[in-house]
Amino acid sequence: MSDGIVGRVVLITGGAGGIGSEAARDLAAKGARIALSDIDTARMDAVVEEIAAAGGDARGYAVDVTDKEAMKALGVTVAHDFGRIDMLINAAGVMLIRPLTEINTIEWETTIDLNVKGTLWGIAAVMPLFLAQDSGHIITLGSVHGLKVFSPGGAVHSASKFAIRAITEGLRAELASTPIRVTSIIPGAVDTGIQNKTTGTDSARMLEIYKRAIPANAVARAIAFAIEQPDNVDVNEIVIRPTTQAI
Repeated sequence: MSDGIVGRVVLITGGAGGIGSEAARDLAAKGARIALSDIDTARMDAVVEEIAAAGGDARGYAVDVTDKEAMKALGVTVAHDFGRIDMLINAAGVMLIRPLTEINTIEWETTIDLNVKGTLWGIAAVMPLFLAQDSGHIITLGSVHGLKVFSPGGAVHSASKFAIRAITEGLRAELASTPIRVTSIIPGAVDTGIQNKTTGTDSARMLEIYKRAIPANAVARAIAFAIEQPDNVDVNEIVIRPTTQAI
């Protein structure tokens, strides 16, 4: 177990997903207390049960990250149930790759609502608590598509990930005079199943790219690395890719 993780309360949005669930398992094994939130209650409950069976402490909360008021209530509820919140991992997100010229406005809205607004509502849910206790750690999941526009097909997804990186860096700067830490985890291709949700004309291309994806537990280890640093060390960005990935 890691001294920087033992006993810490970690709220993970998108906790039923590939990266969220792997982070939950890894941090629970290191002694953290885990609050998982997701709209996929069946998968979320399975992760909670798995952690409990291994001797860990985890609870699940059915919440849609695009619902601002529900996210606000989540922060209050988790703080009440666990006594505090020490870390937030914003792991909810979607990757819908389709050329802009196909004009799928439903996918555009879904991307912005989940990736950008969901990240903001997560931050808003914990920020009053972190400011009041003068401690905390906010971790956002970005993408290498937020470092370079993925094209063709990824303009909207890249826009959402560029936005997340801007939000995270702006938040870091605003909190620089406080003990609250901010980290952006920026993965390349990770085998979480997210690639299977791209159903447009780019579906085959995405599946080919993801044949070389790294496992989600590689990202979970990067998250743990950022968390277990001494309190006066703020790891701001970690970029993690398959060795074979160019972008």
